[in-house]
Amino acid sequence: MREWFGYSLQRKLSFIMLVTTLIPLLFLGTFAFTTSSDITKEKAQQAGLNSLAQMDAKFQFILKDVENISIFLIGQRDIQSYLKRTDENLDAQAQILGLMTNLVYTKDYISNITIYPSNNTMPLSTSTIYNSSLDQEIAIKQITDKLWTGLYHIENYLGKRQVFSFIRPVRAMNTFQTLGWLSISVDEQVLSRTWSVPQLADGYGQVALLNDRNEIMSSTTKSWLSQEADSLFPGIKDRVRGYSSGVWTSGAGKTQQSILFYREPMINWTIVGIIPSKLYSAQNRYILQLTAVAVALSVLTNVFLTIFVIRKVTTPLGSLTRLLTKINPDEPLPHYPVYTSDEIGRLAGSYNLLSTHIEALKKQLIHNETRKKEADMRALQAQINPHFLYNTLSSIHWIALLNEENRIAEMVGALSDFLRFSLNKGKEYCKVSQELAHIRNYVQVQSIRFPDEFTVDYVVDARLSDTFMLKLLLQPLVENAMIHGIQMKEEPGVISIYVELKGNSMHVKVMDDGIGMTEDRLREVTESLYPAEGMEANDASYGLRNVHERLQLHYGLDSGIKIESRLNEGTCVSFAIPVLEDNHENLDR
Repeated sequence: MREWFGYSLQRKLSFIMLVTTLIPLLFLGTFAFTTSSDITKEKAQQAGLNSLAQMDAKFQFILKDVENISIFLIGQRDIQSYLKRTDENLDAQAQILGLMTNLVYTKDYISNITIYPSNNTMPLSTSTIYNSSLDQEIAIKQITDKLWTGLYHIENYLGKRQVFSFIRPVRAMNTFQTLGWLSISVDEQVLSRTWSVPQLADGYGQVALLNDRNEIMSSTTKSWLSQEADSLFPGIKDRVRGYSSGVWTSGAGKTQQSILFYREPMINWTIVGIIPSKLYSAQNRYILQLTAVAVALSVLTNVFLTIFVIRKVTTPLGSLTRLLTKINPDEPLPHYPVYTSDEIGRLAGSYNLLSTHIEALKKQLIHNETRKKEADMRALQAQINPHFLYNTLSSIHWIALLNEENRIAEMVGALSDFLRFSLNKGKEYCKVSQELAHIRNYVQVQSIRFPDEFTVDYVVDARLSDTFMLKLLLQPLVENAMIHGIQMKEEPGVISIYVELKGNSMHVKVMDDGIGMTEDRLREVTESLYPAEGMEANDASYGLRNVHERLQLHYGLDSGIKIESRLNEGTCVSFAIPVLEDNHENLDR
């Protein structure tokens, strides 16, 4: 690290200036984040209390509505008259039930209204209750004043429901004698909707309604119903005593939560809200992101200003250093403009002289390498078939021993044409028709050596006859197919030569139905086309490598040969070259 800083004056100055400004920025960002988090928490808690106040307003409306309905019903003369009778009057029952049903129908939070006569006649209820646990909650005939029950279960045509009831005695208008009791049941499931609008803490919070005995009467979490509040919120009884509203924090870490409460003064019940810590965490993450962005922008601005000032001092040295360290070997050295005559200017001038000298050396080297490649190509071409010439001469000697002059004349004539085309007055390119004639001479010579062992098929697009191509490309491929494919078979074989036009390219294939190659041998031959530097190809793939190199040198790296082969099925060697309309001799120079 010390060497890295010591290597650049600009780094040293930048580091010192950045450190002196970055540390205060970090302290400022931390202070801003902590303060904002506390304010956000306080605002969330205050918003929660406001939401509980709105819920309490709705709950108060329900409480007042239930009490007003009860006052209205106990004052009805028909109900007073009915409760004073000792017999069951069906007409009076129907009229009273119709009145109560109309009231229930307009109030979705009222589950049912029931009148219990004191003369032991059947109760009058707005809905048929199949089962009820009210008897386990309270003894109705012992009630002497109005009260709210705890939560209990009923079962009616809607199924099982949880309700709590407002019960008050019905007394005679004149004598105040107890005639019966009126029960108005509130449906907890409908009431719980009150705790969802407005949403507490954007839907993250939970709400519970506690009665004066700290029992949970209604909640957004149904598993809490009928439980003691102290079991869920330890110490809540002492914390809410004597207060109309408040907030405290419970738990620690991920289980930490804020507990808010709002006291309902009418019946001394309490609405409790729970805000989990993950809400604050989400908001704090947002604040942290904003703080981080603000600090990052400040740091970037500081970095920009620092670099701008320092560059005014170190720009000449920095520019020259970058030019020297970012030299591309494939491109000319960039020129450095000289504006001053001081030490930096003289250094830049020396650099420009050096770059000019290096560019001249590069051009000379490229020229020498080009000439070397040309010489290598001619050497490769001269070495293509020394063994073929040797084998041909041996065949001539063998035929001479047999005194077959006509066949000797044919072989020597074909050999003469073959050698004449190989020389071709030093030209590198020939027409496709000439290349094919050269192959036919080669095939004629080999057919005399190996009679009835092979045949050659030619499939050539007539449009390509006068097209120019690099000479001596097909003969090594045909020879390779004959020696390594056909001669290894016991029966005669076929060599097929395809030359076709596809777009602006000439596609050439030399196929044989010889013994083919295994996958390992095919991989070995293919890899021999790309030997490591300083290594030479093995003898078995020497001809293929020569053709492959000549194709790449003259037509580009994408024009090399491709080999496909299957054992006991044959081999296909192919390549594709651009179509040349005229004699493009020396095109590669």
